[in-house]
Amino acid sequence: MYFYFDWTYLVFIVPALIFSLWASGKVNSTFRRYSSVLSRSHMTGYDAARRVLDANGLQAVSIEHVAGNLTDHYDPKANVIRLSDTVYSNRSVAAIGVAAHEAGHAIQYARNYTPIRIRSAIVPITNIGSKLAIPLILIGVLLSSLGEAYATIAYIGIACFALTVVFQLVTLPTEFNASRRALEAIRNSGLLEPDEIVGSQKVLSAAAMTYVAALVAAVMQLLRLLVIVGRSNNRR
Repeated sequence: MYFYFDWTYLVFIVPALIFSLWASGKVNSTFRRYSSVLSRSHMTGYDAARRVLDANGLQAVSIEHVAGNLTDHYDPKANVIRLSDTVYSNRSVAAIGVAAHEAGHAIQYARNYTPIRIRSAIVPITNIGSKLAIPLILIGVLLSSLGEAYATIAYIGIACFALTVVFQLVTLPTEFNASRRALEAIRNSGLLEPDEIVGSQKVLSAAAMTYVAALVAAVMQLLRLLVIVGRSNNRR
């Protein structure tokens, strides 16, 4: 029986997968830890987000409850912050940190923060590129022996996938900046005492690592695809 060993998966994908699993586990464990630390201000995640928004003149931004765990997000189209079950009515330092972070995204849009505007602008083309990438690469690789045109199709597919890397790259500064705005707002608004802010900061730092992991995974997949397509062309 013929056994094929794909070394590119072991070299590029496995390390990225391990890193992603570690980052996911880290954010969940850190959030659970500080979800049990109640703030002395007795504010909920909703209260924290509302105070940060109002302090920045964003009374028009509404806050809604959404089901799930850490499904918190800001929807710029609806101009609404949606806070999850574990954040909306939770009075912990973890919940306050996450809620303030989402308020930070609303502030970014209000202040025309460049990276988040770029990210929003490239979402449609990134979605199209992600759907076309693998089919184009498969067609190019499988039919590369028929001519140079098919090799070109494969590289067009890689270019489409590269849009995902660009999206993840632009996402990083938006997330780090939102966390910085959140911590600054927490301090200025007195949402937490100085010793409590440490917990929120650890939660936000752990969450940021998931975005780093997403970028690493995208880059490693891009490198793997480049190797696969290059190897296919060398066999022609």
